[in-house]
Amino acid sequence: MQVGIDSFAAAFQQAGNRPVSNDSEALNQLIDRIEQADQAGLDVFGIGEHHRPEFLDSAPTLILAAAAARTRQIRLTSAVTVLSAADPVRVFQQFATLDLISRGRAELVVGRGSFTESFPLFGLNLHDYDALFSEKLDLLLTIRDNEAVHWSGQYRPALTGQGIYPRPLQKPLPIWIGVGGTPQSFVRAGVLGLPLMVAVIGGETHRFRPLVDLYREAGRRAGHAPEQLQVGLHSIGYVGNTTQEAIADFYPGYAETFTRIGKERGWPPVTRAHFDAMNSERGALLVGGPEEVAQKILRHSEALGGISRVTFQMDNAGLSHQQLMNAIDLIGTRVSPLLR
Repeated sequence: MQVGIDSFAAAFQQAGNRPVSNDSEALNQLIDRIEQADQAGLDVFGIGEHHRPEFLDSAPTLILAAAAARTRQIRLTSAVTVLSAADPVRVFQQFATLDLISRGRAELVVGRGSFTESFPLFGLNLHDYDALFSEKLDLLLTIRDNEAVHWSGQYRPALTGQGIYPRPLQKPLPIWIGVGGTPQSFVRAGVLGLPLMVAVIGGETHRFRPLVDLYREAGRRAGHAPEQLQVGLHSIGYVGNTTQEAIADFYPGYAETFTRIGKERGWPPVTRAHFDAMNSERGALLVGGPEEVAQKILRHSEALGGISRVTFQMDNAGLSHQQLMNAIDLIGTRVSPLLR
């Protein structure tokens, strides 16, 4: 099982007790953490994409490229690329370039995005939410498989044999599908035979098993080999030296962050009882000491029929840079060996 970290590059205004003075320092501390993840032996580090004041990840490939120059082994991926609001030609060119810089360590996780601010920002109609993604995914995969592209669609001018450069070192460039809870998204990934990254940020992870089964059955019917149908799990989590320490560190910022997001989406404020339920034996949160978190990941893997990758999303307003560095070290040196 591969183990990694996902980050949304929290801006300094949302940094809680982090000793940062500006967004520049916040970004450079993030690159320090990616370097630490590489040194701790983690397998992958992902950067999200948002267009909001509390995050600095609107250009994730630039962050990943900076990290590529300071790392040697860790794979560098998006988490996720909001493909619906992007030009697949430019997305491919950026990640192919990242792949060359990193000597073959680039990946993409593409999705529709859980926030919708990119649609008005780039002049897109939110009613085309799924159609945009489906068409642009088709173009991205066509570019991945063909140097000269012949393609036409509804939302972008046709390509009539133009060459798309540069070409990546990896052939093919790894592309995962990032999904939430929409059954059609799981089926689409299975039909295409693409690896699946499931974002489970609430509830109980085992409840996603029927959707994962849909993915695997769609892939089987499409003729894809079982080993091609990989499943990854993106979870909110944090590892401390002990479970009590981890919860004390993580809960205040978690409550602040999700109460703020909840005001936009009509959710009630986060309570400690809600957090404890989400962090229970079958809950989606991975917050605890190394042994407890490793055991929980193994339970989640069994409940989903086996996963090949798990990533921790640790950004919240209450964690310092040093706390995050320590958590990365614990995940790399204590959690990963237990899983392996």
